[in-house]
Amino acid sequence: MPQVTVPDGTRIAYQVRGVGPETRPLLLLAGQASSHTWWNGVRADFEHDRPTVSLDYRGTGDSDRPDVPYSTRGFAEDAVAVLDDLGIDRADVYGTSMGGRVAQWLAAAHPRRVRRLVLGCTSPGGAHGVERGPEVRRALARPDPAANRRALLELMYTPAWLAANPGPYWTLGDPDMPPHARRHHLLASAQHDAWDALPDIAAPTLVLHGEDDQLNPAANARLLADRIPGARLELLPGARHAYFEECRPLASELVTDFLGQPVQGRANRW
Repeated sequence: MPQVTVPDGTRIAYQVRGVGPETRPLLLLAGQASSHTWWNGVRADFEHDRPTVSLDYRGTGDSDRPDVPYSTRGFAEDAVAVLDDLGIDRADVYGTSMGGRVAQWLAAAHPRRVRRLVLGCTSPGGAHGVERGPEVRRALARPDPAANRRALLELMYTPAWLAANPGPYWTLGDPDMPPHARRHHLLASAQHDAWDALPDIAAPTLVLHGEDDQLNPAANARLLADRIPGARLELLPGARHAYFEECRPLASELVTDFLGQPVQGRANRW
């Protein structure tokens, strides 16, 4: 698996898949404590006419796992290093959950690198972000690992979808992460605050969110759409946090249609 060594010496593993014009690569950014396998359930939807690029965040997958603080801004710089290593000047970017937080920094700090941006089930963080309720935090803090897993599954998917889809579930995190990496991922996501940077996002932006998401309340979608100039908002009725899997046909169609639109006045090249 290819890797790039970033300035602090950490090796970041990445993956390139799909076919099609090399002028329209799509960078996929996964959720907290997850490797590129987060996208296994839907990645094929985007690969029939373009290459897709993903990475294993530091602490996950085949990347190094340094025991130092992580941040969403730092994850964004790791993603830029991957694009640089591939010679990609500009890419479409689709980030979900913590990956959406990473994508915010990528688009705000490196506007010339992002052609179109999709932010899914994510939040601006900080004082302006809407936090999950205390009942959700209690459910995820149970001492019983099996109860914790069930609580997370029910925050990700509706009971009907879980009954019809027995797994595997790719959105529950990288099971091989060491405890220090899980802790650093948790803190990186919790400390995210891109509120002041959101107006600097120049890329056309689509904000997607499940209306019944309690893990990351859907009110955050409206905050992002109002804060990012010209952003478009789509709420998926009845969907929870993993809307991109449970509502796959609709969600993937919304994303592919949005990314397929031209960006006026900008050349597309890799």
